[in-house]
Amino acid sequence: MPTWLILILVGVVLVILGVATDIGQFLIWIGVIVLVVSLIMGFMGRRRT
Repeated sequence: MPTWLILILVGVVLVILGVATDIGQFLIWIGVIVLVVSLIMGFMGRRRT
């Protein structure tokens, strides 16, 4: 399983938990950051191949 895919899954889980809990705003921002980083890693990985 590629690293960027794992990061996307972690980001989605953090966003979902952020919506469902009281400390949601913090978790949503962390999830968005993880998603953006994982998408960048995915695009960079595709360029190399």
